[in-house]
This record gives sequence, C-alpha cells and structure tokens, in this order.
Amino acid sequence: MADDIEDEIRSNAVGPAEAHGDEGSVRQHPLKDQIEADKYLASRTGAALPHRGLRFAKMVPPGV
Repeated sequence: MADDIEDEIRSNAVGPAEAHGDEGSVRQHPLKDQIEADKYLASRTGAALPHRGLRFAKMVPPGV
C-alpha cells in the first residue's frame, strides 16, 4: 500500500497540477497535502505495531 501511495505522489509531482479540456477540467490535491497524507498513513501503520516503534533493553556492564 505504501508503495502505491509513493508511486502516486511521484507521478503527481511530475504531471500538471491542473488540466483543462473540452470535457471539463481536472485539479489534483496539492503536493504538500499528498505528502502530509502519506506521513499520516505511515504514522498510523507504525502505531499499529505491537511495540509502536519503541524498543527497551536492559544494559548490563561486563563483570557484574
């Protein structure tokens, strides 16, 4: 899913933001909003993990 969104953002960044034709016009969401949406979805994916991106470890010095 993340690859699909990244591909869409890349293709939208290369293409025009707005297009007009005989049948009407098309406007995309601003690139900034697309990037923010991608970050939001990535944070939701990370929050769904069991450890939520945190890992705890106990440090024990040698000889103890």
